[in-house]
Amino acid sequence: MNEGIEHRSFDVLVIGAGGAGLRAAIEAAATGARTGIVCKSLLGKAHTVMAEGGIAAAMGNVYAEDSWQTHFRDTMRGGKMLGNWRMAQIHAMEAPERVLELEQWGAAFDRTPDGRILQRDFGGHRYARLAHVGDATGLEMIRTLQHRLVQNQDVEVLMECTVVELWKDGDRIGGAVAYRRNDGAFVAISAKAIVLATGGIGKAFRITSASWEYTGDGHSLALWAGAELMDMEFVQFHPTGMVWPPSVRGILVTEGVRGDGGTLRNSLGRRFMFDYIPDFYAAETAATEEEADAWYADKRANRRTPDLLPRDEVARAINREVKAGRGTEHGGVLLDIASRRDPDYIRRRLPSMYHQFKELADVDITRQPMEVGPTCHYIMGGVRVDPENGQSSVPGLFAAGEVAAGLHGSNRLGGNSLGDLLVFGRRAGAGAAEYALGLPRAPAVDHGTIESATARCLGPFANEGGPSPYSLTRRLQELMQSHVGIVRTGSELQEALQTLDELESEARAMSVEGSRHFNPGWHLALDLRSLLAVSRCIATSALARRESRGGHTREDFSRSDPELGRISYVLREEPAASGGLSVSERPLPQMPPDLASLFDGDGR
Repeated sequence: MNEGIEHRSFDVLVIGAGGAGLRAAIEAAATGARTGIVCKSLLGKAHTVMAEGGIAAAMGNVYAEDSWQTHFRDTMRGGKMLGNWRMAQIHAMEAPERVLELEQWGAAFDRTPDGRILQRDFGGHRYARLAHVGDATGLEMIRTLQHRLVQNQDVEVLMECTVVELWKDGDRIGGAVAYRRNDGAFVAISAKAIVLATGGIGKAFRITSASWEYTGDGHSLALWAGAELMDMEFVQFHPTGMVWPPSVRGILVTEGVRGDGGTLRNSLGRRFMFDYIPDFYAAETAATEEEADAWYADKRANRRTPDLLPRDEVARAINREVKAGRGTEHGGVLLDIASRRDPDYIRRRLPSMYHQFKELADVDITRQPMEVGPTCHYIMGGVRVDPENGQSSVPGLFAAGEVAAGLHGSNRLGGNSLGDLLVFGRRAGAGAAEYALGLPRAPAVDHGTIESATARCLGPFANEGGPSPYSLTRRLQELMQSHVGIVRTGSELQEALQTLDELESEARAMSVEGSRHFNPGWHLALDLRSLLAVSRCIATSALARRESRGGHTREDFSRSDPELGRISYVLREEPAASGGLSVSERPLPQMPPDLASLFDGDGR
């Protein structure tokens, strides 16, 4: 082993300790696999804690007529039919069981008067089906999973440790190279199987709801290891992030505000979402403000309020209102729940939102409207995986949660993310353990990859007078926000790719000062490599998809193309001599007739 480098060895290594990572580790350890978790932050601090609205699951506790078939249909329609039908089916069928499992493990869900798990309305869902804990569901999920992990499982956790490279033994996965964030010491981790559960890419954009960990680590690690990425053009901009003051711009305002009766209005006081109801949803959506109010009063009318249309529709509508000059002073719109619910109800149902606005913006949401606007929130694209067990195109490399593609198609419905973490985290953990325990021997250690990875990580200390990682990151975020944001054009995407070439060249010469101990500039320099890689993937796929669909809007191709609605764009990293990324079209898997019949009359 390389001198001075710490070594660890596991059957299954899980990278990431959010909902998907914890659930995968619990499942892998339960099968008898020696399991380890490596996470960038402290255990319990994963980005999942910021998820507020709830877990989408067709439990039928509020509406007995809800079913997995309806949830499946909503998910596919929300993703503009580009999702993997099998993943959507598995998710819809298994989400209720995973919610009940969390309850058995101690999760304290809100309750109906007769004691069942309460479920709330959310955008794109036909029925109220989000199981929730006030507006802190993600926090309760992490608390419950973490307690289950440390109480019942013998799992080793490497906290405040970042993975920078994967190595392979032949064509299969072999291990990971990481460094400890406190002192910069390197760790080589051998693993028969690896589960990527690293979350998203939000820090590639200037305005984002993502926490600091979301630098595209898992996407880039998979790409560099030879795995395929899919649907990377589809980035979701959540319609409601905080707009003011600038220090909190982008912080998420849960969709639960609208699920509990909040309405969107422009600076003229108009409920503008009635102007943006797509024909596809018109038959199920209230056509007037009076109808929408009646919908809240009598939910069994099964009529949607347009404020709860899917996120891509609402984000585009807000963007258009602001561009048309009907936005607020600070470039957003107004989200009002104060005039529709009494203060006690708001504080009881939305305690985190009440305190967030009171403390950060000096706004009392029981008396005043909130200023909100779109914020980069989620990426639907990621590692192409087998729906049954989460394995990528590289043997032994698995992925679950936001880093994996397929379930959400071109747009994710609110609440489907937490169910995704539980359902596919469990499946990936089980799949990784089965694969690892079936191997006849441990993988060989790749000393060459370890040496090259550590040398590359230390490179910025040897560079003198190079650009700062802080300035390069700011330029990247501005570029992605302006050229690869909510609305895109071919010329801007081409310009973005050219600028990415320049940024990548400059990044090779960037320099950092100080030592490896507690050095945030060095950490950012290492994160920047991943941010640049995923940014290139997003822009490349966005340029290839010459249509508008879901989270991807092309101003120069404003309509959806039925032919492109049958394919996904798949990316692979090619040897440098052949030009970097390759893009190919992959047909969607054929949906079986019994499921296809659920969409009869959709006009698709």
